[in-house]
Amino acid sequence: MDFMDYTGYELVLSIGFLVLGFFFHAYITKTNAIAASKQAKAILAEAQKEAEVVRREAKVQAKDAILRARENSERDLAAQRKDILDLEKRVVEREKNLTSKLEMLNTKELQLTGRMTEISEHKDTLREQQLELDKLIKEELLRVEDAGALSKKEAREIIMKRMEEELQAEANGLVRHIQKEAKEEARKKAREIVATAIQRYAAETVCDITTSQVSLENDAIKGRIIGKEGRNIKSFESETGVNVLIDETPEVVVLSCYDPIRREVARVALERLIEDGRIHPARIEETVAKVREEIDDTIRHAGEEALFGLGITGVAPELVHTLGKLKFRTSYKQNVLDHSIETAHIMSMMATEMGLDAKIAKRVGIFHDLGKAVDHEVEGGHAVIGANMMRKYGEDRIVYNAVGSHHEEMERESVYAVLCDAADALTAARPGARAETTDLYLQRLEKIEQIANQYAGVKSSYAVQAGREIRIMVEPEKFNDHGTSLLAKNIAKQVGKEVKIPGTVRVTVIRETRCVEYAK
Repeated sequence: MDFMDYTGYELVLSIGFLVLGFFFHAYITKTNAIAASKQAKAILAEAQKEAEVVRREAKVQAKDAILRARENSERDLAAQRKDILDLEKRVVEREKNLTSKLEMLNTKELQLTGRMTEISEHKDTLREQQLELDKLIKEELLRVEDAGALSKKEAREIIMKRMEEELQAEANGLVRHIQKEAKEEARKKAREIVATAIQRYAAETVCDITTSQVSLENDAIKGRIIGKEGRNIKSFESETGVNVLIDETPEVVVLSCYDPIRREVARVALERLIEDGRIHPARIEETVAKVREEIDDTIRHAGEEALFGLGITGVAPELVHTLGKLKFRTSYKQNVLDHSIETAHIMSMMATEMGLDAKIAKRVGIFHDLGKAVDHEVEGGHAVIGANMMRKYGEDRIVYNAVGSHHEEMERESVYAVLCDAADALTAARPGARAETTDLYLQRLEKIEQIANQYAGVKSSYAVQAGREIRIMVEPEKFNDHGTSLLAKNIAKQVGKEVKIPGTVRVTVIRETRCVEYAK
């Protein structure tokens, strides 16, 4: 190899190394750039994380500052509110003090005015008494002058007649005082008297209206009703609240309970259990619950049907349900719901004839005995109980006042209360409505009128309202005011002894004097 060839080879080799060095430098440079970029990204990510932490810390610090500021402001507001309330209390107390002082001043002013009025009236009274005394003196002087011409017997008769009138007036006053004391004493002993009367008299009646009978196909069913060791009958009585009486009476089981709805639930449930044949505690509980729901639906339907038949709307559901309970309530064996519907119709007709609102009359009539549905649960008379329920569920004042006052237990505010009293008496007095025969009804009326007519001076007498009231017309010249009072008392006493009546009889004596003159 010559020198030229050797030099060219070195030159090519140098150029190759040069190119290789260039690419190697470029590779190193690129690698360093990539590493630098990654390092820059890592630094940036780290910086972002630190910035996020700083931001979160700043946000937390800001929230803390806001909460502290809010707590401080609420504390300041609470303190201000307390100061305002204290100031308001002081103002109210001062106002009360001023009001009480003003009332005291008004009271004293009224007392002074009353005393001045009393003094003035006393003066007028003294003046009138003086004039009356002068008049009496003149009359006595005239009587003395007239007495001079009377015989001893005539003077004695005049004196005796005057003394008799004075004594009769005093006797009537004493009787009224004794009656008032007797009424007050009667209220204290009412519970004892009622309990004694129930024990001595009501056994037969109570048995009729508080028991129901369930017929059986055979006496073998009684054993299944009782169950093993009496578990079935105990479960039935516990679920229904009704006493089950099983005795030697063939093919009959008696259910006893004062609540007619409970008794009806027990009757239907027992009949279904007997029909089904599966009588055990679980089945009893299921059947009684189902029957109770059905009876409840029946009660609600009865109330809705009664109101629909009368065209009454806008009644609270609670009142509808309570009204439906009257379907199972009786009074002297008269169904109370039917009685209420009759009363509503009669009141509507009377109100129409008198030009009153028939809708209000119907509403009063249908609800007038509403309290009888719950009178065993709430104390008081059924009229007041019903009025309170109607007021509670938004009925008008004119309606619930008429209901509460139809037996004069509340102050009457409208004529509807009087109409209700009359309609109630009419439907109850209808012959046959309360399980009385027409003959017994007429005999009672005739007996009451006969007692009244036997007294001297009685012109005529009329027994009305099924014998609950008797109105007596007397000859006015034979009775004075005290005599009519004594006559009413004697007749009432005799009627109470000789006539058997449900409730009370009002004796009204009417003494009428008519003076007629003709102008010419």
